Amino acid sequence: CPGAPPLTGSRAQVVFEKGGVYLHTSAKKHQDPDSLIAGVVRVVEKDNDVLLHWAPVEEAGDSTQILFSKKDLFSSKEHKTRLTTGLHQGGSHQETWLESWPNPTGAMCPLAPHTSPDTVPPPGAEPSCPRDSWAFWVSLGELKSIRRSKPGLSWAYLVLVTQAGGSLPALHFHRGGTRALLRVLSRYLLLASSPQDSRLYLVFPHDSSALSNSFHHLQLFDQDSSNVVSRFLQDPYSTTFNSFSRVTNFFRGALQPHPEGASRDLHPVPDDEPEPGFEVISCVELGPRPAVERAPPVTEEEWARHVGPEGRLQQVPELRARIFSGGLSPSLRREAWKFLLGYLSWDGSAEEHKAHVRKKTDEYFRMKLQWKSVSPEQERRNSLLHGYRSLIERDVSRTDRTNKFYEGPENPGLGLLNDILLTYCMYHFDLGYVQGMSDLLSPILYVVQNEVDAFWCFCGFMELVHGNFEESQETMKRQLGQLLLLLRVLDPPLCDFLDSQDSGSLCFCFRWLLIWFKREFPFPDVLRLWEVLWTGLPGPHLHLLVACAILDMERDTLMLSGFGSNEILKHINELTMKLSVEDVLTRAEALYRQLTACTELPHNVQEVLGL
Repeated sequence: CPGAPPLTGSRAQVVFEKGGVYLHTSAKKHQDPDSLIAGVVRVVEKDNDVLLHWAPVEEAGDSTQILFSKKDLFSSKEHKTRLTTGLHQGGSHQETWLESWPNPTGAMCPLAPHTSPDTVPPPGAEPSCPRDSWAFWVSLGELKSIRRSKPGLSWAYLVLVTQAGGSLPALHFHRGGTRALLRVLSRYLLLASSPQDSRLYLVFPHDSSALSNSFHHLQLFDQDSSNVVSRFLQDPYSTTFNSFSRVTNFFRGALQPHPEGASRDLHPVPDDEPEPGFEVISCVELGPRPAVERAPPVTEEEWARHVGPEGRLQQVPELRARIFSGGLSPSLRREAWKFLLGYLSWDGSAEEHKAHVRKKTDEYFRMKLQWKSVSPEQERRNSLLHGYRSLIERDVSRTDRTNKFYEGPENPGLGLLNDILLTYCMYHFDLGYVQGMSDLLSPILYVVQNEVDAFWCFCGFMELVHGNFEESQETMKRQLGQLLLLLRVLDPPLCDFLDSQDSGSLCFCFRWLLIWFKREFPFPDVLRLWEVLWTGLPGPHLHLLVACAILDMERDTLMLSGFGSNEILKHINELTMKLSVEDVLTRAEALYRQLTACTELPHNVQEVLGL
């Protein structure tokens, strides 16, 4: 750092060193070789401080000799030991003197002698300066959190966030080593997994008062924090297993006392150590994105051409493909949605459909009678039914009230929404009613305008999405993981950016997936979007590609505006009612074709796409 005093007489020892750690400096979707900067990451004990340092090297060089060895660096008789960077500029051998090594009071300082912390290029910037200017270091005491990449397709990486709120460039471990580095860091720091995000490690010093002050941020204990900290430091294992279940093994390992005289040197970790949960793929080369054009909606005349003798639909795969590529004319939806949602069979005759509707009508009113016949006195002793009724009444009163079909205080459409949702509680006792279901029913009732038909179409929709409303939220977690998997293949730099801004979990997409973008598009566009998704084409998870398409449309705004996590969430929320459904569907189909054209598409991505 400028003005830093020479470290004459200082002693430093490298306790960890790992090569093959890269910076990805381009915001482009596909990193070119010039945007990948190879380097070495080290943990160095110096005086009373511990530093994490990254510096670039030539890829062909021997990283253990380019900068320094793991022996004591400052045992030389020369006070001005030179640190050779091994970088060549203009044919001359560049060397950095020891005075340029960071002083312990700084938070981040490049190794190059005439740069300051402000000149360290941020992630996503194009390198416009010598590669050695990307070198940086940070005192472990300045760290606030560490984010680890989610198991997926590309190289594992870590993002370090400082107490000042800034993010250091993401470190991509092309030859593994994230686990080994975290294991070393846990010697000097307490690494606690965040309750909100298992991939985010909150960093605390080995200091009980600091822990006590920080536990309320973790929301780990209901009892007095200071008492728990005291017991935790005295007996970390029993306290851990009794009331500290959300803290990672890194945290427990960090608190385990080192035996007297025991060496703190790390046992060498092989370069090919596997990263847990990762499908190791060095590169997924996607071809150009194909052009896609949407077709006009299916008309009543075109539908009629598919109706054969006895009212049976013919050439159903072709008809479904047409609905996927163009949607339906509004006048056709009332009939066609019953087929798309499984209420009527695609291969049934007109007479069979009539018989089926009679049967389902009787079944519906028998279930409706079950809750209708409950007296107020009985309901007072049935807290579950009373809770459902109260929640449904509250949600219905504010569902799509700006739509003419539901506006006004005495609107009969609201009564139908209420009755259908209460009857669904009788149909699906285990699930009952969960907030958000009224959003899914409203467009269906608006289209079919019949209580019984709307109920059974709603049941068909819920067969597709009922997992979204389960208390465990496992289905939602899985979908967010699948979305991240797709996005990691389609746009790694965007994923890295979101990770660096504590948004890599994609939780801002939760509402999108929960109710299938119901609140993101204008009402007529929701009808078009849903009928396309209900075709099941071109695969079972088109809604995930719809989410990818929206993020793809907004990537430049997100990445070039310097948004933090709060701004990202605010921007996503402000997209409501501003998106064009045709543009989004066109891009989603193009993304699908681009992925499926890749001959080396990973198996787990193929599974998500239904290949």
